[in-house]
Amino acid sequence: MIAGLEEISEGALLFDDRTMNNVPAHRRDVAMVFQSYALYPHKSVFENIAFGLRMRRVPEAELRRRVMDAAAKLEIAHLLERRPSPLSGGQRQRVALGRAMGREPSVFLMDEPLSNLDASLRISMRAQIRHLHAQMHSTFVYVTHDQAEALTLADRIVVMRDGTIQQIGSPDDIYERPANLFVASFLGSPAINLLDGALETIGGTLCFRRGALTVPLPACFRGDAREVVLGLRPEDVGPATSEAAQLHGVVDTAMPAGTDQFLGVAVEGAMLFLRVPKDVRVREGEPIGFGLTESRLHLFDRTTGRSLRRAA
Repeated sequence: MIAGLEEISEGALLFDDRTMNNVPAHRRDVAMVFQSYALYPHKSVFENIAFGLRMRRVPEAELRRRVMDAAAKLEIAHLLERRPSPLSGGQRQRVALGRAMGREPSVFLMDEPLSNLDASLRISMRAQIRHLHAQMHSTFVYVTHDQAEALTLADRIVVMRDGTIQQIGSPDDIYERPANLFVASFLGSPAINLLDGALETIGGTLCFRRGALTVPLPACFRGDAREVVLGLRPEDVGPATSEAAQLHGVVDTAMPAGTDQFLGVAVEGAMLFLRVPKDVRVREGEPIGFGLTESRLHLFDRTTGRSLRRAA
């Protein structure tokens, strides 16, 4: 719909407060970068980048300036005379970006542009896209199913499910204050730990209860649901201290991960996955005690999935 390839059935699409619903696609000043690159195999890199400019009858001198400028920014000037077939996946993606950049559009639409690249190349391309965004001062609308891309690239994230917006916010807002269970589960690797339980008030303090497990909750949570889900990010765990809510479990598995390690810990019939420093000494099958930082907890209504965090 943003590009003008789909009809808008209701609502309004605005570019800088200008309604675009009836503006033809070719007049919207939008450039697209596709998942499949969509390069012309019989044309050189130069001609692939220049193609859209030739279609718009851009004067040759201006066309050459734009192509060379895009190639310089993307570090592919040495590839301009080559055809796409012998290029690597990362080089092809840069050519696709260059074709969009050459138009100098107001809006870039990127449809999972890095999904065909291997993991190490995706990381370097993320950095390049972020750098380009800072240079060009254009709006980038970036579609991805990779939550790491969303968290590292975005100024604002729109989380959607089945065509319905679940939450809009900055990466920190989305990650630290998810609006519902879907958002909480979608972002984070490893995924957030979720424990079913119930709310009880003990000594005037709202608490999460699951079997013998009792976790005092901070005042930022509402107590207007009976059946709830407690959320705990794997990294939001620290050494057991008297200031933190104590949890006790049994180490099921310990998996080294460079400077950290991932622990699978059995707690009250559930398996929690925790990320801790590698120097924490544990053995599989042994009991372990650890602490929670109450301000890092998440709480959701089990029926509706909505967060029970009070509005700021």
